[in-house]
Amino acid sequence: MIPPVLPTYNRAPMSFVKGEGSWLIEEDGNRYLDFGAGIAVTSLGHAHPKLVEVLQDQAATLWHTSNLYHIPAQEKLARQLVDATFADSVFFTNSGAEAMECALKMARKYHSAKDKPDRVEIITFHDAFHGRTLGTIAAAGGEKLVAGFGPQLGGFLHVPFGDLEATTAAIGAQTAAILVEPVQGEGGIIPADPGFLKGLRQLCDEHGILLIFDEIQCGMGRTGRLFAHEHAGISPDIMAVAKGIGGGFPLGACLASEEAAIGMIAGTHGSTYGGNPLACAVGSAVVAEIARPEFLAEVSRKSGFLRQKLEGLVAAHPDVFEEVRGLGLMIGLKCRVTNIDVVNAGYKHHLLTVPGGQNVIRILPALNISDEEITEAVNRLDAVASEIEEGLL
Repeated sequence: MIPPVLPTYNRAPMSFVKGEGSWLIEEDGNRYLDFGAGIAVTSLGHAHPKLVEVLQDQAATLWHTSNLYHIPAQEKLARQLVDATFADSVFFTNSGAEAMECALKMARKYHSAKDKPDRVEIITFHDAFHGRTLGTIAAAGGEKLVAGFGPQLGGFLHVPFGDLEATTAAIGAQTAAILVEPVQGEGGIIPADPGFLKGLRQLCDEHGILLIFDEIQCGMGRTGRLFAHEHAGISPDIMAVAKGIGGGFPLGACLASEEAAIGMIAGTHGSTYGGNPLACAVGSAVVAEIARPEFLAEVSRKSGFLRQKLEGLVAAHPDVFEEVRGLGLMIGLKCRVTNIDVVNAGYKHHLLTVPGGQNVIRILPALNISDEEITEAVNRLDAVASEIEEGLL
């Protein structure tokens, strides 16, 4: 018999009723050190006092009006994002997939507004992940994502990640945009080479096409910069953001330059809930905290501290772990044993990590995790590795 909740997830055998900073707590009081942050979502930890205060204040004032009317909290957050980024305008959504859908529609609408309606193809990359809608699974193109959901939405060309020559060869008369994650997340924590991203920017400029960045997982301070593309010293035309921007409250955003957004006039796109007062009040507090230079500097420092410890872990357990990769506090620990076995063994030691592609476990802690909690988490991973090694003997 099918359960009341649709069984589309392979859920771990824990059930949490409370969160405190980097810890999740079950009803019986068992505490788990959260090294996954709800898949890079709880960027400031669980139940952050400032976010709780902001949410409670807004909840006592106004929840929802719809986008039929001006929303002051939405306009405030949009201004914060515009002031902090390349963007001139922002469309708010409830999720990353919705932000990506807006980005894809915007790219096609741009060329239509330029009297080039045939320019509809978008170049994307192998092992990408952009969401679970019919549009975003077609954009990623992975067999596990699209199987059983045909016919696929057309207009996407898939090339190897990091291959500038293949990308160049894929550009044609119908090309509208190039879509890329500056750091592939689900694919296994694979940072794009800065030269590759710079090459994409140059290709887009040369061919009059748009560059779209998916920073849903790698954005909002996760890599030590407010957005990961800043490491390459270039900017996109359109960018999808979600996860960490809401600190746990459902919120996404599609950021764009004025030029890229020229086709998005009244009636071309919409959302009933997107950018509601509750979400934007929380998002504004999150952005105000994370965008501070001193906060981002701390993320970079902590990432160095964590990476050093993880490199030591790999050296101590070469039969279990192969390498450490990633940027900032978006780290992949590549395993020699099955990554799911490492994640499951972590549960026994009350440590939460996230599996990823290429046999990686993703380490995505809250950006304000303490040095002591980092040390404790790596100690627990050390115990996990020792336990696995005993089973290998």
